[in-house]
Amino acid sequence: MAKMKSHRGASKRFKITGSGKVKRYKAYKSHILTKKSAKRKRNLRQSTVVTSADEKRIKRALAK
Repeated sequence: MAKMKSHRGASKRFKITGSGKVKRYKAYKSHILTKKSAKRKRNLRQSTVVTSADEKRIKRALAK
């Protein structure tokens, strides 16, 4: 049987941390930025952890 391939789109968007959590970057930071406050844009720069509901699905997509 052939090897499982990781989902290339998911592997570009998510990273697994040392403790096994899935890290992601926030959305809404690409365009229409003039109406967003500086504080809101600054907070969108931070990375965050994926919710537990989605974690299993994303880890399966990242599995090699």
